[in-house]
Amino acid sequence: MTVLVLTSEQDVTADMVVAQLHELGVPLVRFDPGDLPGDVALSAEYVRGEFRGYLSTGGRVASVEAMRSVWIRRPGEAAAHAPDPSSWLTDESSHALYGMLDSTAARWMNHPSAAARARRKPWQMRLAHRSGFPVPATLVTTYPAMARKFAEQYRHVVVKSVSGKSPGDPPMALPTTLVPPDADFSGVAAGPTLLQRYIAKAADIRLTSVGGTHLAARKTAEAGQVDGRFGDTGHTWEPVEVPVPVARAVERYTKEAELAYGAFDFAEDATGTWWFLECNQGGQFGFVELETGQPIARTVAEWLAADPTA
Repeated sequence: MTVLVLTSEQDVTADMVVAQLHELGVPLVRFDPGDLPGDVALSAEYVRGEFRGYLSTGGRVASVEAMRSVWIRRPGEAAAHAPDPSSWLTDESSHALYGMLDSTAARWMNHPSAAARARRKPWQMRLAHRSGFPVPATLVTTYPAMARKFAEQYRHVVVKSVSGKSPGDPPMALPTTLVPPDADFSGVAAGPTLLQRYIAKAADIRLTSVGGTHLAARKTAEAGQVDGRFGDTGHTWEPVEVPVPVARAVERYTKEAELAYGAFDFAEDATGTWWFLECNQGGQFGFVELETGQPIARTVAEWLAADPTA
């Protein structure tokens, strides 16, 4: 049975898992949906209730009925690389590809519908609270007066992107930024703004959840650090045990979110409490594995290689 990997050609994180799948002797097909139609071709036939489907790329042909699992890492938009791309062709290609794959018994990491919902931060906040995580007070608003009141109430707040995307092309990471309570909040009216109570961090925590296996790493923060993605603290990621209450909350979260994979980010405060910041359903893990030696790629590969009927 075959593992299907949908991602961009330059995805180093996917390269790590593909190497592990090769070591396990598991057949796989990898392509970017942006190459459909073109370098990628498909065909599906439904006759008297029976389904036969095929995908081909790079001279390889895979039967979708024999698909073991589908890993959606960082796929491009369907038909993005077509000679004459259009929104119509993207819709046609996307419906054809994912409709075919939905007709199989393959397991998903993660299913597109679950992934789309899981990316929405307001939804994440609510689910995180229900799952048992400590969650900082959070406001999403286009009302300047509400933003001002929130900042006055909590004094130390940060501003984040609601979607996680920047308006630039090519996209760039938007740092989480500390906002003074006397800031001018009039610009909030121009677009939804996410404000959150600032957690004074002793460390950043990245917990990678793969099919019920939780691998956590800790990186000591420098005093006053806001966004752990920026700036050199002089510290590296180190493996850390997952507290039992956190593991239970992760399991509740991933079950309700229908996620086989999730990269959880926490801020650890001076008391050792892990505050939920977000769960990235497609988050990278290569940087953590390289520094900690945690077998994340192997764990992902073993989940993808498992028998879907077991």
